[in-house]
Amino acid sequence: MKTFKIGGVHPNDNKLTADSLIEVFPVLETAYISMAQHLGAPAKPVVEKGDKVKVGQVIGEPAGFISGYVHSSVSGTVKAVELMPDLAGNPVMHVVIEVEGDEWCEEIDRTPDIKRDIPYSSEEIIEKIKNGGIVGLGGAAFPTHVKLNPPKDKKAEFLILNGSECEPYVTADDRIMRERPEEILIGAVIMMKALNVTQAFVGIEVNKPQAIAAMKKAAADYPQIKIVVLKKKYPQGGEKQLIDAITGRRVPSMGLPIDVGVVVQNVGTSLAVYEAVQKNQPLIESAVTVTGHCVTEQRNFLLRVGTPFSRILDAVGGLPKDAAKFISGGPMMGKAVANIDASTLKGTSAFLLMTEEETKRKQESNCIRCAKCVEACPMGLEPYLLNKLCRAGNKYDELEKEKIYDCIECGCCLYTCPANIPLLDIIRMGKADVMKIIRNRPKK
Repeated sequence: MKTFKIGGVHPNDNKLTADSLIEVFPVLETAYISMAQHLGAPAKPVVEKGDKVKVGQVIGEPAGFISGYVHSSVSGTVKAVELMPDLAGNPVMHVVIEVEGDEWCEEIDRTPDIKRDIPYSSEEIIEKIKNGGIVGLGGAAFPTHVKLNPPKDKKAEFLILNGSECEPYVTADDRIMRERPEEILIGAVIMMKALNVTQAFVGIEVNKPQAIAAMKKAAADYPQIKIVVLKKKYPQGGEKQLIDAITGRRVPSMGLPIDVGVVVQNVGTSLAVYEAVQKNQPLIESAVTVTGHCVTEQRNFLLRVGTPFSRILDAVGGLPKDAAKFISGGPMMGKAVANIDASTLKGTSAFLLMTEEETKRKQESNCIRCAKCVEACPMGLEPYLLNKLCRAGNKYDELEKEKIYDCIECGCCLYTCPANIPLLDIIRMGKADVMKIIRNRPKK
């Protein structure tokens, strides 16, 4: 089995929902759709209060090169276009839609038939992906059409689909690989055509045997796509770690996957690409895991964008009395939810509820210089040193010299530290400061 060569940790899987089928979540009464669904500039609303909309209709247009379309996930009447707090409590423009029935745009093909023929050119594919508002569903929600259209001086040689799902608790990707493997592979073929590459790989961790079997069976009809079984190790799903594991190539410092001839997309993104190109369905819904040892019912849902968190909690037995933290994503890289009235985004992959006992931080003590954080860092950094420099203040030149910008914020250092030093939090803040300085430098 393959894996990346530097660092990594082995947290418990806790895949409590691995055997839970994806269930279609009931249609909402009201949808709260954020215009900040992707990395880059938020979309600009193109509807007003009182407008009637259908499922799949554009309600937000790109407001920059790195931006994307936003579509209505429901049908009904626009109740408001206003600033509302997101999951972190920050004000973000939302379109609020009062649901009336479930009327879809006519061009969307809702039949279960699998469409295998791809009669589109590279340019047509990228345009359909752009118009469908497809973004990366592996974490950052980067607009997919931009990623599939690299600079002219960069040539893609391989496409890699990330099916590792190394984050504990989360099983949404596992389930879609089991339930819709061929559509995912057709999505890969579509992206290969867009990139003009002839070889693709799908990396899946060994702890997902049913997904591996389903994808291998489907891949028998797609010889240009190879299923690669990966060792269970976190953060196997990081782009740079996945590229290292599958191709042996190392993305350079401050570099991108395309610098070594690779484009990486999540398996969920590939499914969304299939639906956008073959079915004319924009990204309005995705699989989401709702889990936690304190949760009454462990479920995987097909959730429409703009579903209030409170509605999701109601569907799994309500907010547990002993729940102390509500996390969007997994325990390693997920974000704590400060506003339970917020709603799902395109890139929402999981909701994890944890008790105080599970989340309470232990008392910090002095660094014992054991170097466990160095051994665990998958980017080859020295977290103990970065922590020291960050705490010293104004050590930006030293932090840049130590390549703090290469930190992928995976949390391996924090996970391994016997002194309970909040390495990730401190390094994340220092990295943000250094990146701000780098971006503001005059270009040569």
